[in-house]
Amino acid sequence: MTAEHNPIPPLVGGHCVLDLINSVEPRAAVAERVDRLAEPADLVAWAVRAGVIDEGEAEAVRAAWNASAVAGTQALAAAIELREAAYTLLAPHAEHYVATEDRNTCRALEVLALRRAAAAARTELILEKDGQKAARLMVGTTPAMMIPDRLATAAVELTCGADLTNLRACPLDEGGCGWLFFDRSRNRSRRWCVMADCGAQVKARRLTERRRTKRTTTVSG
Repeated sequence: MTAEHNPIPPLVGGHCVLDLINSVEPRAAVAERVDRLAEPADLVAWAVRAGVIDEGEAEAVRAAWNASAVAGTQALAAAIELREAAYTLLAPHAEHYVATEDRNTCRALEVLALRRAAAAARTELILEKDGQKAARLMVGTTPAMMIPDRLATAAVELTCGADLTNLRACPLDEGGCGWLFFDRSRNRSRRWCVMADCGAQVKARRLTERRRTKRTTTVSG
């Protein structure tokens, strides 16, 4: 399946790592689960959309992958490994989270894996001239591994330092998809990943069930 036939999921997480986690739909281990990052091309398209890289960097990434038979596959595998490690760590902190698969991986090992990935991320000291000389450390400057390198750094920052009190999971037990997101609504009442999607579908199903129940009650009465 190519990126053309594998649409990029909506970015609803409020952070690129949450949006990476949400590239699987639903998050439950079910037969019909769809992985939107099925091929390296999907990862590039998603990374541009999520703001992990820009269009110019995307061209450099594609060129690096085209020059190597395994570079794209390795980058995709690294990104997916990060996705699952981040999900294992973050999901239990989310309100409305429902565990649907056996994830016995030690969280300490997951943290270590993320930290090692971030430590291995290729960095470069950039000197800029804008009236004054300024130095900044750029993460993910090697095109072949640019995307997973930047995601690794973002994942460590999120899992080790972010305030997770507003982290939510689209409730699987109520018909949602299990995606994670930060609830930044004014009254902290957001329940669904996308109200027009999961929320609307669940409401429609409930309405149908109520109507069916009402008809059954009327006929039996």
